Amino acid sequence: MAVLYKTQTLQVIDTEYSADAVEWCPLDGWESVLACGTYQLRRPDREHSDRPHLRLGRLYLYHYDPQQLFSPMSEIQQIDTAAILDMKWCHVPLSESPILGVANAKGTVELYSLQGSRESSRVQPACSVDLGEECLALSIDWSTGRGERTSPMKMICSDSLGRLSVLQLDESTPSLDITCRWKAHGYEAWIAAFNYWNCDVIYSGGDDSLLKGWDTRAAPDSPVFTSKRHSMGVCSIQSNPHREHVLATGSYDENVLMWDLRQMKQPTSETHVHGGVWRLKWHPTDGAFLLAACMHSGVHILDSTAGKAQISEALDSLMPRSLRFHPAALCVPLDGSPIVSSYVLHNSLAYGADWSRVSLPEKSVTIAEPASSQAEEPVAGGGDSTTQKPEPPAHNLRIFYESPTASFDVVLEDDSGGYVPEPCGRTDDRPAAAVPNSEKCKQAQTNLVATCSFYDHVIHVWRWQRLSPVE
Repeated sequence: MAVLYKTQTLQVIDTEYSADAVEWCPLDGWESVLACGTYQLRRPDREHSDRPHLRLGRLYLYHYDPQQLFSPMSEIQQIDTAAILDMKWCHVPLSESPILGVANAKGTVELYSLQGSRESSRVQPACSVDLGEECLALSIDWSTGRGERTSPMKMICSDSLGRLSVLQLDESTPSLDITCRWKAHGYEAWIAAFNYWNCDVIYSGGDDSLLKGWDTRAAPDSPVFTSKRHSMGVCSIQSNPHREHVLATGSYDENVLMWDLRQMKQPTSETHVHGGVWRLKWHPTDGAFLLAACMHSGVHILDSTAGKAQISEALDSLMPRSLRFHPAALCVPLDGSPIVSSYVLHNSLAYGADWSRVSLPEKSVTIAEPASSQAEEPVAGGGDSTTQKPEPPAHNLRIFYESPTASFDVVLEDDSGGYVPEPCGRTDDRPAAAVPNSEKCKQAQTNLVATCSFYDHVIHVWRWQRLSPVE
């Protein structure tokens, strides 16, 4: 039987300003801290109508408490800033503290140090660097993507003038310095990212529809490769920290491409996700799964390792053949990575997405077995020969929240509070096949995810479960 995937919303948070970035802290002991960045364009008042629009932002910190069932997230800090376009936590502590990097609309990269305890933590400004001229800092990445300290510690930043800047961190001060800068794209350089396995190598994507690779040990103004495989602006890139030669890229052309870095002439797979791909995040421990924030079409999770046979099996078990190629079915071409889960409760453009490293309990959950067609033996000592039907398990329907679209997200729970998934996610009237005894119980591997959307200015915190047969 195919592995089942389920999503369950835990909380929806209003951020007031438009939310475009969410980042869980990756460091041990701090995994419950979530940062959110916002971007708000405000018109000048009538007296100053000739002035440019103001780009306002706000940095939020939240704490996740697994003991709080209905509202596990609580706000612990907010700071008014310039509009935020990207944020990334450093994957290793600096001076024994978590460090958050922020790229803002003033063309500045700022570092914040996280202090205090998890429940009452605060970020404090540590240092910053100005990119110069009038530009927006659009994206940042750390050289520590595999959770290992690099020497020197570096960041890469892309900006609205099409430039890339390599920043070096001096931990003793601390301070950030621009060590190298070059013109990489003809228009906005939407994204820049390190090869986490070789941080001398950098990838960038721009509004000129080009994906480029750079080696900072050579002349930086000459790319190692240039790909025109995307047909619109390239706005998301991430190196796989678990699989050395795997790169994922996303674009306004609504495609996620997987690449083998040993040959960049053609991608190894292409998946149409029905929305511009603003952010890509590999799973923190499993190199197969990729989280994609896909603007109009919500958030999707792709399995980058599933083969054609697995895709066909998943389609057979989850969807009747008559509906498989319906445009609304989000079907996956056999040469792409299958979308194993979709989270579509955002009512606006999904811009931010990230996996938490919080350890959630793994439970065995029971999938109800259909009534058997065979009559059971009469009860011993009784004269009535009628069959005895097993008592159905007691389930409770609980409403967790009201979504921005005024619909309810409901989950089915048993009396002990365990999550009971839908048996097979079937949408047709075919009779359900009996579930073999060995597959009644499923082991639930659970991840916590945060996503955010722009114009409705909300964060969604939700659970993703993989249900696999217990051996």
